[in-house]
Amino acid sequence: MAPSETDYLVMGAGAVGLAFVDTLLDEDPDCHVTIVDRHAAPGGHWNDAYSFVRLHQPSANYGVVSMELGEDRVDTAGHNAGMHPLAGRAEILAYFDKVMHGKLLPSGRVAYHRLADCLPGKGRVHHIRGILSGEEQEITVRRRLVDGTAFQTSVPSTHTPAFAVEEGARLAIPGDLPRLWQHRTALPDRYVILGGGKTAMDTAVWLIEAGVPPERIGWVRPRDSWMFNRRYVQPGVDGILDVLTFQRALVEAAAGSQSGSEMMAKLGEGGFMLRIDPEVMPRMMHFAVISEGEIALMRRIAQVYRQGRVTRIAPGRMDFAEESVALPENTLFIDCTATAVPFGGARLRPFFEEGRITLQCATSPLVVYSAALAAFLEANFNDDAERNALCPPTPLTDCPDTYPYAVMANLMANGIHAGNAKISAFNRRCRLHLGAPAIAALTAQGHPGLAAFADLGEVIRTNMPGVMRLGMQAREIHERSFANGHEMQR
Repeated sequence: MAPSETDYLVMGAGAVGLAFVDTLLDEDPDCHVTIVDRHAAPGGHWNDAYSFVRLHQPSANYGVVSMELGEDRVDTAGHNAGMHPLAGRAEILAYFDKVMHGKLLPSGRVAYHRLADCLPGKGRVHHIRGILSGEEQEITVRRRLVDGTAFQTSVPSTHTPAFAVEEGARLAIPGDLPRLWQHRTALPDRYVILGGGKTAMDTAVWLIEAGVPPERIGWVRPRDSWMFNRRYVQPGVDGILDVLTFQRALVEAAAGSQSGSEMMAKLGEGGFMLRIDPEVMPRMMHFAVISEGEIALMRRIAQVYRQGRVTRIAPGRMDFAEESVALPENTLFIDCTATAVPFGGARLRPFFEEGRITLQCATSPLVVYSAALAAFLEANFNDDAERNALCPPTPLTDCPDTYPYAVMANLMANGIHAGNAKISAFNRRCRLHLGAPAIAALTAQGHPGLAAFADLGEVIRTNMPGVMRLGMQAREIHERSFANGHEMQR
């Protein structure tokens, strides 16, 4: 194929890559962008996800800046009642298809190579290889290669289990479960969920809501998790006062604690953070968001295995490192051990480097907002030193005792952004920013509720020394774990 040129070569047509391109087109009307993705349709890992997966956070906080996702309403039934809707897989894929084919491609400034790999080269010359054809195309990048794949998202359908599977053992992934009705004469006698992360939680809730008696469900949870209470991350003017309440509680808990675990326990007592088992202190914190309704459902599963990771499954048995557990012969093991993104295991690098942009978190874990902000900085600031000073990457930490590092980094980043007039103006009109647009709207209305938070800035300044103390302690733990080759356990 003939060589071609582009201003930006974007690796990945998932949420992160599309959020970057969407904002870049609006901020730089002269640029040309080429997007390369291995999937057959836009949406990244959502193409591979199980059918019943939903966003953890409200739909209004996700997607690209220029196009709303979902309806502006509140759910009235189910475990998300009283809160804004959570888009499911089909809705999200349809949304990203609309972004691509309704805005990006019609602009005439975007080329999209699906079912293709990007092969980064040296300097400005790179290659695109068609997965089905095997043909390669040389492409010269005038400005930047943009890496939208740094989060290395892993889902059950693309994950290889780390345990042995003996012949005859029934192993499934969550995506297999909705098809069980096709095998009604050979349904499992028992279901065992493998993994303690959000995928496992989704699976537990799905099984119970599908009618499986909780006593027929077992759950291998090597580590329990702390999770954000979804009630405190609701979007828009209706949710912002709760967001600010949580922000105050977070800062005060961090400043008044000697460890991340103590901080999380305080937030748990206040209802801001949730855990499944009130008798077990969680050792994982992967930024998951959940409702109290889902917690109530999961607590109905009494058989929880805490012996560590499963090393082998077999008909009638599952093995741990030091113990074997007997099970009914016809047990269905459900693999939920994919690690999603590399919590605690990715080395941060500058967003902006010569010829390259690496999309990371500017505010953890708001990945799509961070990508949009990176595009805004690229289009509106003149040099990388200035851009990087305005957008230091923040970490996706792994556990309660490292989470204060992310809290500290987020507060520092928020302070930098608030101190820059251009970024503040962008945030006020950026629907992906959790607080700024709503605060601007309430301020314009003279809303009386904001009066209760007039001193929030002073509360943050007063508590910041304590936040920094705990954050630096957590950073040391985080970096020591990384240096020792720490591997996250789901």
